[in-house]
Amino acid sequence: MIISGSGRSVRRFCFLCDPHRLIETDPDVYTVTFFYYISDFIIPLLLFYIVAYALTEKVHVYDEFVTGAADGIQTVLKILPTLVGLMAAVGMLRASGFLDFVADYLTGLAELLHFPVQLIPLSIIRLFSSSAATSLALDIYKSYGTDSYIGLTASIMMGCTETVFYTMSVYFLTAKVTKTRWTLAGALFSTFAGIAASVVLAGMM
Repeated sequence: MIISGSGRSVRRFCFLCDPHRLIETDPDVYTVTFFYYISDFIIPLLLFYIVAYALTEKVHVYDEFVTGAADGIQTVLKILPTLVGLMAAVGMLRASGFLDFVADYLTGLAELLHFPVQLIPLSIIRLFSSSAATSLALDIYKSYGTDSYIGLTASIMMGCTETVFYTMSVYFLTAKVTKTRWTLAGALFSTFAGIAASVVLAGMM
């Protein structure tokens, strides 16, 4: 698989069976390879550190793990109805064509703000479901390409925005928080800032 990028420095990575085997003439390949190997060892090292620290503090690691797993299962059971309802609502939105209707309605505003109309459904779904947003992003990559302006904007947007309503419903329900105060307003503001930044950054690439 060949992954190519465009800009002042064009990089081509060739993955031949082994994803860490990079064929590249750019000197930056050494930095990229270094981070690839580091990423492989981060999680094992973190797990080893946790276990080693627990042993030095004379903590019964397995007993604590079992207790935490039991608490985790109880948490999942508590938030399961909320997750099911949220996923069903997102599925209905996609199947009903409502997102396309909203995109058509906001076309004028999007063009005024120089925002790609094709990304309106993605920006809406991203607020509710990460998996559904990922599915939409993959459709965008297939239609416009990963190196296109729309593809780059979608990629950056996925990285600098959050599933606001999903996260708020899950964590506030788990923590039994009833007064969210300015959380929603702040989260939406940061989401809009992330979307704006994605448009600007993609335009600079």
